[in-house]
Parts: sequence; structure tokens; C-alpha cells
Amino acid sequence: MIPGPELATFAFHEVTDDPRASGFQRPAALPFKHTRLAFAQHLASIGAAGLIPQLVLEMDFERPGRHVLLTFDDGGKSALYASDELSRRGWKGHFFIVTSLIGSRTFLDRKEIGYIRSAGHVIGSHSHTHPDIFRDQTPQQMTAEWRTSCDILADLLGEPCPVASVPGGDISQAVLQSAAGAGLRYLFTSEPWTRPRQVDRCWILGRFGPKTTTPPARTAELARFRGWGRALLVRQLKDIARQTMPTLYRFYVQRTTREWAAR
Repeated sequence: MIPGPELATFAFHEVTDDPRASGFQRPAALPFKHTRLAFAQHLASIGAAGLIPQLVLEMDFERPGRHVLLTFDDGGKSALYASDELSRRGWKGHFFIVTSLIGSRTFLDRKEIGYIRSAGHVIGSHSHTHPDIFRDQTPQQMTAEWRTSCDILADLLGEPCPVASVPGGDISQAVLQSAAGAGLRYLFTSEPWTRPRQVDRCWILGRFGPKTTTPPARTAELARFRGWGRALLVRQLKDIARQTMPTLYRFYVQRTTREWAAR
């Protein structure tokens, strides 16, 4: 059996010097709102590894090799800046949209989503309503989230939507099967895997999400395919804590995802 590719995939969210201007307005979002300077430093670290970020739609999953991918969750207004910064470098990225929020104050509108797509980036689903613990949904609810979101994006862009990322990051076998059942071909998770795996006909892809506390040196290490095992161990320990104390975890999510009043 020929080994498939290794993917160093990074999951960003907002890139803004004013956290109030883009994306979710909640405590849980703040650790993922990078300043423009910090974002530039992370991109420089990734670029120094020598691999140009690619699009998942252009990859051959039957061939070995190493690849870097960039993704951006939520569809906040700052995605416009992020997409332009990638384009300026000749790079491409994946932008995942919460479709129920299209056109709201701190999120992209239809024209802006079309602009990002016209620059050659991929537009995908980040679900319709962004359930904060996606795996708590019933299989029917999960499927509806994917299909509703993908139908909206397909209508907006005039092309199918085969790519998505899991909101909140929590996965289960039911989450993966729901994506495959909804017709998605690629699903990005928050698990720091480098080896893609398949559920039915859907490729399941791992990612590492740099926080505002993540030094660019760490991103540089990961872009060179070093340190992924340590990242996976940290993620697994957090998953054990979530599953061992589900009531406490749900309380924590409820507290940290409560939206602030508009200011």
C-alpha cells in the first residue's frame, strides 16, 4: 500500500487589530483573534518552511508527499484582510462560513464571500448555526446543518460546496458520518493529525489552531512537520477531561460562548 500525503494544516479565525470588528463577540473567541502583526509573523514562519500552501481540492490523496494548508473558520469580516494577505503572497486558503450569520454586523456578506472566492480561495461550510458542541446534535440535526449551509453557499457561488470544518472542534464518529452522509468530500477537524483518513467517501483532515499565545516559532516547527505528536497528546488529554466531566464542560462552553452585547 502506497502511503498517502502528510498535511500540516493550520486553523486561523480572526485577523484584526480591533476584536470588536470581526467574528464572534464572546470570551471563547478572543484567544483566536490575532493582530495583523502576529498573523504576518505566523505566515512568515510558515513560508520559511519552504512549502507553498495548497488547496485541498487540488490534491491527490493517493500520492505521498508533504503539504501545507491554511484554513479560516467562522466567516468574520477580517477574512477579507486574511484573503488579501494570502493573495499578495500568491497563496491560497480555505474560508469556512457560518451561513446563518452571513451579512450580520461582524460577519461577511454575500458580496464579500464572492470576492474571496473570485481570488481563487475555497469557500466551505462551518455549519449553518454553529452549534458549540456539534457532537451533541442528533444525526438528523448534524446532517441538516451541513446540507442547509452547503445549499446556501452553492446558491451564492453557483458551484457545489464539498468542503467543511467542524464548528467548536468536538468530533465523534457520528459527526464524521454526518458529513459523509451530507455529501461532503473533505471535513477539517481540530484534531492535530497530519495523515488524512476516510469515512465513507469523505476525507477527514486534522488541523492545529494557533492561539494568540502561540509563538511563531511553534508554527514554524509544525510547518516543518515537527511537534505534531506533542500537539496530539495535548489534544487527547483535553478530550479525556471533556468526556470525563461532561456536565462541567457543557457549563464552561455555555459561559464562554455567551455573546456580549454590541458596543
